[in-house]
Amino acid sequence: MTAHCVMVLGTTSGAGKSWLTTALCRYYARQGLKVAPFKAQNMSNNARVVSEGEIGSAQYFQALAAGAVPDVRMNPLLLKPEKDTQSQVVLMGQVNAELSRMEWRGRSASVWPVVSRALDELIAENDVVVMEGAGSPAEINLKASDIVNMRAAQHANAACLLVTDIDRGGAFAHLYGTWAMLDEAERQLIKGFVLNKFRGDAKLLAPGPQMLQDMTGIPTVATLPMWWQHGLPEEDGVFDDHSVASGAVSTTVAVIAYPRISNLDEFQPLKNVPGVRLKWVRSPAELMGADWVILPGSKHTSGDLAWLRKQGLDQAIAAHAGRGGAVLGICGGLQMLGEALIDPHGIDGNAPGLGLLPVVTVFDEAKTVRHRQAAFTPLRGLWAAMSGVEVQGYEIHHGQTAPHSAMAAAGDLVHAVMPEGLAWQNHAGNVLGLYLHGMFEDPRVLKALFGAAAPTLDSVFDGLADYIGEHFSPGVLQSLIGPR
Repeated sequence: MTAHCVMVLGTTSGAGKSWLTTALCRYYARQGLKVAPFKAQNMSNNARVVSEGEIGSAQYFQALAAGAVPDVRMNPLLLKPEKDTQSQVVLMGQVNAELSRMEWRGRSASVWPVVSRALDELIAENDVVVMEGAGSPAEINLKASDIVNMRAAQHANAACLLVTDIDRGGAFAHLYGTWAMLDEAERQLIKGFVLNKFRGDAKLLAPGPQMLQDMTGIPTVATLPMWWQHGLPEEDGVFDDHSVASGAVSTTVAVIAYPRISNLDEFQPLKNVPGVRLKWVRSPAELMGADWVILPGSKHTSGDLAWLRKQGLDQAIAAHAGRGGAVLGICGGLQMLGEALIDPHGIDGNAPGLGLLPVVTVFDEAKTVRHRQAAFTPLRGLWAAMSGVEVQGYEIHHGQTAPHSAMAAAGDLVHAVMPEGLAWQNHAGNVLGLYLHGMFEDPRVLKALFGAAAPTLDSVFDGLADYIGEHFSPGVLQSLIGPR
């Protein structure tokens, strides 16, 4: 078995590569083909647990769309930004401290043999490999150390689509400029241009697509209308700009959007639950009117906690909790809710916590990365509906959390509401913290909390495949996996 490779490149970050790759995975899988996704290098703090470690969330969902078991080979290199000039490097699912310390450009020579081997194995085991680039393939300052765009495309002899966000303006210039900055051998791999996020009458684009084809020889093979509610979790950013509830709003959920937010994709189901309005908050004023406040995961807990205090959100969250409002902390958010962060190994940093749960977190050198299934013990107050509910999710964190003193536990100030220190609740019952990611992706939780459920991922994937099948020029998608 030797796979045909199809690759989605973009003129910029945010052009639509990830969702289009996901759609292609499901489109080809529905033809009875064995399909796998691949992205050589992903820079994201949204990660999922697989059997060998962790990979970027986008490749995890792409694998599910393909009907494949998610595998570290599908995203062999994951960069998790901790600061503006520092990332944790995850190679084949595992943190690599040596690579994390290495200079950016020197890293590619070390990792390319691993990356290319992973790609070769997927090609040997599948009928189709749908590859995704990163950023733009025309970043000439990075070309010498490129492993994720044209180097990967040429290695796989991939049929490439170049997608641009026409809503930003300058789409034809972006497409032409990107094509023009590629080498001739690289241009030969570009099989079609895709205009994404178009609003209005596509007839008004004429004669632009034909003029672009006359200049490049590359046809525009799809014009994809703007689609806000496709239901796929966002990969690179929050989705607050267009977060609206379906039907009358009964619950407003405010998620604190600190700079190093991680695993934000786990909140996508809340966006799809009728009556729930999900919004992202960066200031105390935006917190007004919220029924729930969620402190999500963080790739740099102490740094995001300092940012939260600088914004004045610490006082706003405390006031919300003091009024009896629901507060939920997940992973790094749980750690922030406690009394203190203690870092004896220089992993994250020492810091005082928000003091809403009488627990303390001590950071470990070892990183916990695992799937978990656990049931809530009896919960109090606002979270009581989840009592006894079994939840399936995953852990990705440094550090362990425990009551800050024997007196706290004995005084009934904090309750372990999951085994092995996975979750804690305050005496009043309105503040809950847990290490388990993915709670809202479990239909049992949505049923308990809202009496409803979000659309299944399978229905989302099928919708994406139907969408591209409708909007690509006839025969194009099949031609990408035909003889070349």
